[in-house]
Amino acid sequence: MFVDSHCHLDRLELDKLGMTLPDVIAAAQAKQVEHMLCVCVSLAEFAQMSQLVAAYPQVSVSCGEHPLHQQDVVDAELLLQQCSLPQVVAVGETGLDYFYAPEAKLSQQAAFVSHIQVANQLNKPLIIHTRDAREDTLALMRSHQADKAGGVLHCFTESLDMAKAALDLGFYISISGIMTFRNADELRDVVKQIPLSRLLIETDSPYLAPVPFRGKTNQPAYVTAVAEAIAQVKGISLEQLAQATTENFYTLFNRVKKEVNG
Repeated sequence: MFVDSHCHLDRLELDKLGMTLPDVIAAAQAKQVEHMLCVCVSLAEFAQMSQLVAAYPQVSVSCGEHPLHQQDVVDAELLLQQCSLPQVVAVGETGLDYFYAPEAKLSQQAAFVSHIQVANQLNKPLIIHTRDAREDTLALMRSHQADKAGGVLHCFTESLDMAKAALDLGFYISISGIMTFRNADELRDVVKQIPLSRLLIETDSPYLAPVPFRGKTNQPAYVTAVAEAIAQVKGISLEQLAQATTENFYTLFNRVKKEVNG
């Protein structure tokens, strides 16, 4: 069985897929995807996102504000209030993105710190987005003790050195469909060296559909294509990869209801 550790079910354009949300979840289950983590990108959208998936026990939710979706200042009090809700299993996604918004470095950094503090206060893991901000991401993780809460660097596309630094802080590394892209040789080399015990798999749907679904709207069912690519690169069976990444998911996101885990 597989787990999609990072998707955005509320952002699926279902009309383009020609599917309903129950169809999407059924398609995932048909591909042995037993659980999905629906990740919040905006505090303003959290209530609607949470309500959308509330009827599905195979879907958990996080709460946070993506660095590219945040207003100038993130409401730390609202963040704490929403992340405290029992259905929230993780804080984020949060982090730094200097590729698309270098002019917002200071506000991104302040928001990231707020998320780390909330995660530590609630003992809920962090979901971290980082792009073109390696040094600052790691510096803030270290200086604000993100290792207390732990978490994951999602949709990882950074260097082996950054992966090692995150691993040293007790974090997991999550791999998306990007590693199936033709120009992702460097990432595939990094994936080879990440311990199986610290890997997660994700779609980041509706974005970044893996080969052979490039150009289509991504969905959780496609996480199996990511798993197949990783298993091939690491020279292990798909079953080994599935078992390890599923166990890793439930270890990290330990608030996911046990009855959902079989």
